[in-house]
Amino acid sequence: MNLFLRGLLLFIVLGSFTRGRAQEVIPTYSDYLTDNLYLLHPSMAGASNMNKIRLTARQQWFDVKDAPSLQTLSIHARTGERIGLGGIVFNDQNGNYSTRGAYATFAYHLLFSRSELDLNQLSFGISGGLIQHSLDQSGFTGFDPLIGGGNPADIYANADVGISYYYLDFFTHATAKNILSVKRDLFYSDAVPSNQRKYLFSTGYVINPRNSRWSYEPSVLFQWREATAERTVDANLKFYRSLEMGALFGGLSFRTSFEGAEYTTEGNEVKSQRLQYLTPFLGMEYKRFLFAYTFTHQLNSMVLSNSGFHQITLGYNFGENRARYDCECPAINQNSR
Repeated sequence: MNLFLRGLLLFIVLGSFTRGRAQEVIPTYSDYLTDNLYLLHPSMAGASNMNKIRLTARQQWFDVKDAPSLQTLSIHARTGERIGLGGIVFNDQNGNYSTRGAYATFAYHLLFSRSELDLNQLSFGISGGLIQHSLDQSGFTGFDPLIGGGNPADIYANADVGISYYYLDFFTHATAKNILSVKRDLFYSDAVPSNQRKYLFSTGYVINPRNSRWSYEPSVLFQWREATAERTVDANLKFYRSLEMGALFGGLSFRTSFEGAEYTTEGNEVKSQRLQYLTPFLGMEYKRFLFAYTFTHQLNSMVLSNSGFHQITLGYNFGENRARYDCECPAINQNSR
């Protein structure tokens, strides 16, 4: 087997840790670090002092034909004092296989602050969605009896639930995704487990040196998939620099898995390799607009391509500014100029 084919097979095995295409709806990447926490946590719908629209476009390996790509559009807002509403539409494409869907979210925010300047907020959220898996066989030259003819597709529903807590400069989130067991009918569905549940836990703290325009946010994100017991962890460091008309932000994220995938070298030596990603990102808020770029580099020795993963995030903050908290809490206190 040549080097390219071995690399492709290893990618498929390692890919089950992060893409889990048959087991995951919206893949969990590092886009949450570019002010996109609502993509992961339904409890963040309407949690900020400003309403938000976020558009993302992600492309893997520009030099590989039909490489995976993902586009998301999300909007969420606060209605009244405690209710948050949101919605997400997405398109996840991997060659001839695609996943598309839409989610609607309801969130409830409890405010425990004794002063209007202190942040002490506990939030609950639930999202329900419809998802379609489909396979485009229009370019196929042969017939596979396991798949059948035509362009098969199936539609099913699922849901996420989550909780978030912000106290001054500290925050934590816990979310269970894909909580419903689903039996799907798309082609070889016997190989697809009905249990898609995945659990996310993240926490962090914003550090602001006295009399400085710079803030620093160390955080971690832990993921655990119930059916396979696969685990990954992100170690993140984010910085913010306040500006007259907005803010500059950026940082670095390192993701690693706890499990490894075995492969055989040309010398018949069996080796194991864990998934490892390094993701720098940079963004800017200008008045009510946001722009961010994220690049992910695979640190593994066996990869399909060295061109990495690229993502653009565009955002707009709208509605009446509800800013009132005296804290370094960028996910809550958005720029309102």
